[in-house]
Amino acid sequence: MALINKKSLAEEVASKLQEQISLGQYKINEKLPIEAELMKSFGVGRSSIREAMKLLANSGLLRIQQGVGTFVQEVTGTQEPMDQRLKRASLKDLDEVRQLLELKIAEKAAINRTDDDIVAMKQHLANRMKTANEGLLEECVEADIQFHIAIAEASKNEILADLYKSVSKHLKKEFLKLYPDTEVFKETYIIHEQLLKNIIAKDPKKTWNTVAKIIGDTNY
Repeated sequence: MALINKKSLAEEVASKLQEQISLGQYKINEKLPIEAELMKSFGVGRSSIREAMKLLANSGLLRIQQGVGTFVQEVTGTQEPMDQRLKRASLKDLDEVRQLLELKIAEKAAINRTDDDIVAMKQHLANRMKTANEGLLEECVEADIQFHIAIAEASKNEILADLYKSVSKHLKKEFLKLYPDTEVFKETYIIHEQLLKNIIAKDPKKTWNTVAKIIGDTNY
């Protein structure tokens, strides 16, 4: 029984159904359960179910046939919120997206960074080294993510920055499982410092090459 909080009920139901469809619980052209069953499943009233159906129909995910029922019309990720899609992605896929983003983000940061961006990047890189030396894995991973997010923000491309933030959020828990300690962060400090120097120097070519070395040699 998938009970939900009584907050924006129709939207919550729509989100849950969308997740179920994206995970393959319902196939394309498959008829959804009747309203009474959905009401029982989600613990909400008829009006919330009907509004949720309308929301998903408007997004193109469902097809409502009066007197017949409601059918799944689309099962691809095109209608699925990006955050939800990232949540069910594999570590391998997430990491590949992160690596591609980091190459372009760093290149753009080398062109568009401001003095304030430099201050932020220096602060996070220093915190990355400090927490690595202290053996604080979770804090070190967070500092590393914040360093790269600062680079993303320095790129001045809001879409790239938002994508990077979303991917990083889902990767953090995986990295905490992947790394037993902070040794890799200590070992890669110098090359990250070089990355920062290249960005400060406004050298997009060297910046790109440094990122390529980071993701190629160390996978982080």
